[in-house]
Amino acid sequence: MEANSSSSFKTADIDEKCIRKEKPEELVLVLAQAKADAIISKLQTINNQEKDAEPTIVIAADTVVVYEGVIREKPSSKEEARQFLKDYSGGHAATVGSVHVTNLKTGFSKGEWDRVEIYFHEIPDEIIEKLIEEGTVLKVAGGLIIEHPLILPFVKEVVGTTDSVMGLPKDLTRRLLKEAI
Repeated sequence: MEANSSSSFKTADIDEKCIRKEKPEELVLVLAQAKADAIISKLQTINNQEKDAEPTIVIAADTVVVYEGVIREKPSSKEEARQFLKDYSGGHAATVGSVHVTNLKTGFSKGEWDRVEIYFHEIPDEIIEKLIEEGTVLKVAGGLIIEHPLILPFVKEVVGTTDSVMGLPKDLTRRLLKEAI
């Protein structure tokens, strides 16, 4: 998504499945860059920034879940989401997220990644079924929503920040914005 001085938001509308990398850190960086590029091409303002105008800042992000070394994106079905959640039960997973910030006025463009480890207590099957039925887990990387009221009691430990797991690491975003401005 992108926010400029008038706080307008745009979606990248890219086909993420066409972009593949083996390492999760590389994948999220390339996906965030592709999203930023798509938004910038929609804006068509790179050469239209006036000298004294407020800069247009594009912020793009991406997150994947890593379980036993395998990258997990959004589940393709209820069955896959169910298996993802059963895998996390009593175990752990990680999220790898990236942020890419571009200042269209100065040309600054930089992306970095962040990793968080999440450890779980046993998650009862009835909780997993409620999450599947509700459907939100079908729309997020790895079917993982640690802040959800149904799953939160089963989160044993988060090594890193919850905001990073949720898709936008605040500290990383702040640091890149400071560098961009």
